[in-house]
Amino acid sequence: MFDSILVPVDGSEHAKKALAVACQLVHEGSTLHLLHIPEQISHETPLVWGIGPVTLEASQEERERVGRQLIARAAEAAREQGVTRVETQLVQGDPVRTILSEAKKRGVEAIVMGSRGLSDLQGFVVGSVSHKVSHAAECTVITVR
Repeated sequence: MFDSILVPVDGSEHAKKALAVACQLVHEGSTLHLLHIPEQISHETPLVWGIGPVTLEASQEERERVGRQLIARAAEAAREQGVTRVETQLVQGDPVRTILSEAKKRGVEAIVMGSRGLSDLQGFVVGSVSHKVSHAAECTVITVR
């Protein structure tokens, strides 16, 4: 059990599974930090939690609007699974650096994240975000497949 867990959510099925695992790892009084980093993805991908796809042509404002909707639905899902303390952050930046920075800033004990996100092709070419985070994080990292 952890007192503080960070879960990056990008709208992928893997992120949804990671959230479910994180919800099982918290206890009464734990804080679950949900983080969304709006990204431009190279293909139209449907998002989970009943949110439609974001197109490549979407503006930064549109990506942020969808991101706020996505993180609100993720928080709702966490509360439905019994988590009482949920904090949400929508932050711009490079996903790896932002996840590591937010984890350190919030002093989390663990990061729980999906093994694949919406940027699968980019991950295949330059290395996945989860792989890079797991090697650089100062806390426990749990990767959910």
